[in-house]
Amino acid sequence: MARQPNPAHRGLALAAVGLATFMTSLDNTVVNVALPSIQRDLGLSLSGLEWIASAYVLAFAGLLLAGGRLADLYGRRRLFLAGTALFTAASLASGLASSPAVLLAGRVAQGAGAALAAPTALAIISAMFPGERERGRAVGAWSGTSALAVALGPLAGGFISQHWHWSWIFFINVPLGALTLALGATAVTESRGTRLPRGLDVPGLAAATLALTALSYALIQGHAAGWTSPPILAALAAAAASAAFAAAEARSPAPMIDLALFRNRVFAGGTATLVLWGFGVLGVYFFTPLYLQGVLGFSPTAAGLAFVPMALLMAASATAAPLLAGRAGTGRAVAAGMVLVAAGLAAVALLGQHASFASLMAPLAAVGVGSGLTMPVTAAILGVIPPAQAGVAGGILNAAREASGLLGVTVIGAILAARQGAALGAGATPHAAFVSGYSAGLGAAAALVLAGGAIALRALRDPARHPVPSPAGHLHARPCPECPPAAA
Repeated sequence: MARQPNPAHRGLALAAVGLATFMTSLDNTVVNVALPSIQRDLGLSLSGLEWIASAYVLAFAGLLLAGGRLADLYGRRRLFLAGTALFTAASLASGLASSPAVLLAGRVAQGAGAALAAPTALAIISAMFPGERERGRAVGAWSGTSALAVALGPLAGGFISQHWHWSWIFFINVPLGALTLALGATAVTESRGTRLPRGLDVPGLAAATLALTALSYALIQGHAAGWTSPPILAALAAAAASAAFAAAEARSPAPMIDLALFRNRVFAGGTATLVLWGFGVLGVYFFTPLYLQGVLGFSPTAAGLAFVPMALLMAASATAAPLLAGRAGTGRAVAAGMVLVAAGLAAVALLGQHASFASLMAPLAAVGVGSGLTMPVTAAILGVIPPAQAGVAGGILNAAREASGLLGVTVIGAILAARQGAALGAGATPHAAFVSGYSAGLGAAAALVLAGGAIALRALRDPARHPVPSPAGHLHARPCPECPPAAA
């Protein structure tokens, strides 16, 4: 029987999952800036360099659902500590790497460790902060650390590669990982899905891992290799295994994912909202440094600094968002945040070639504040899922975020390239052509985010009870402060 969470340890436990999330999110972006230095030191080809950059994402995205299911079965604390230990050891090995093969293996192991640790974060928060209000605050603080990592990644990577050796990009994870392990071992209470059928749905697990890995590979390599090239077509065909996975899930006595989750309005609508936010914001995030450096002439450090105020405002508004959601309702708060994000993206598109550091601050601040206001959707999702499935639900949310970012880069990149090519054909200068494509991409991103706001307003309205059948067949619904009392 799981021990009850010690209230005195909750802050330390939140710090542990926050540090783990910070490290795993940071590694999504921090390496990209240092790739030229890595290429020179290790003699990597361009294709080898691409694999160093993408190996982490492939392993991370492909194994997230498996990590969440294993955590529900065998213990969230156990998987959190194991994943963090693997990630920390792999970071040390990556920093010590003297050959491309060792560095590539280290990156894959980092991704695998992150896939074990990341899904447990939300499950641990759900178990240790059972109250609706305190859980909302904890999710807000956790979301803020993720936002800081995404924004600080390029800045940290640029500073380290410019002033230190690139290996310190990986070495900085070692003391952070050790601190996370110490906090987690001391403060995190063990929890698991006690009502789950014992045993693994091996066919479902294998199909889900194959589908996510193949889809991620196709999205990462599709533009460079060509969407009709045999490797990409093969990867897309393999990704179609998701249909077989869904069929296997429906028949399995111990499914890795209970598909009843997706019939719940809050879970399905909230996940769609997060996907559209990631599709728009994370997709544009990839191309914005090119705009800042290639068009506006920012240095790498200045380009990184441009994102820091946005990240700080995102972290601050994520912490305050539960209060707004409690007053105005989760649906209205999240929809308002999505509208603010869309307005910020549209404002950046209007600045064009003549923007300055100062003129970018207000639009980017809108994106930051708006993104922070969307964070209550995560707490709302946690509030309707059965506790026994919190780990795999965390895996779904993380996988959706990774996939949405990759899809955003692919689709917005295609819009950018098409508009840029048309502008060049019409005689525009290279800078003007890029800005034309970038602005069109921002417009598409703003439209997607607005669509997500409409979904949030519909799916998260009147936060009454929205029960999800548990694996044992019982209805699950957590009480919330805004729910009407149950009828006698």
